[in-house]
Amino acid sequence: MNMKILASLLVCGLSPILADTAHSTVKGDYLEVRSCDVYTGSCFANAEMNLAGKEGLMIWSVREGTWNGVDLSGLALAAVVQADGTLGDLNYNARTAEAVLIVDSKANAAQSKALTEMARTLGGDLLTKVVSVQTAPFVTEIRTCGKQGCAKVQAGDLVEVATSCLGGKHDICGNDETFYPPLTSVENAQAVYTDLAAFNGSGLNVTWQIAGKRSAFLAKFSASPESGKKLALN
Repeated sequence: MNMKILASLLVCGLSPILADTAHSTVKGDYLEVRSCDVYTGSCFANAEMNLAGKEGLMIWSVREGTWNGVDLSGLALAAVVQADGTLGDLNYNARTAEAVLIVDSKANAAQSKALTEMARTLGGDLLTKVVSVQTAPFVTEIRTCGKQGCAKVQAGDLVEVATSCLGGKHDICGNDETFYPPLTSVENAQAVYTDLAAFNGSGLNVTWQIAGKRSAFLAKFSASPESGKKLALN
């Protein structure tokens, strides 16, 4: 067979595979909790600067999609971050933070690797120093605010989060607003109330519990490994 024809056939045969890989995308829900108010007035935010907000928790719950050809539908991942300054402060160097990743125990070896790669991509500089990767069974219930509250997430005995909707009763100084943006690029971010957020795991030489703060976000995410950025939602 003519080598040029053979080469053309091989390229044509591989093109669909390469196209599928190049367009692999994951979509899902995102929950974030910080140890300082993200919805607040500037006077309160300035009072907390470098005193609070050194802890953060990012949770991605994948509804559907693949990452580098690995199906991650129905799996979840959490990144617990510990810093020496207020996360979100423009003057803070995120690369000095340390993080623990908690991977869904339902994931097989390939899925666990893909989830870890996804977290490092979406977490950016905050996940430069991952000191530990752990596993836990995830139970996630993340939705937009309604009468029944917003989100509940349990990752074994390592992480527990419960949030509810912000309302007028949560305004304190009269000019409250979303002071800090989320730690990663997401879509339709909505500040919500942290009823409880706790990290009881190891790796960061600290455990913490947060309750009764305007310190959480709910959002959607859609991302691909090629761009390393969130894509616009359909």
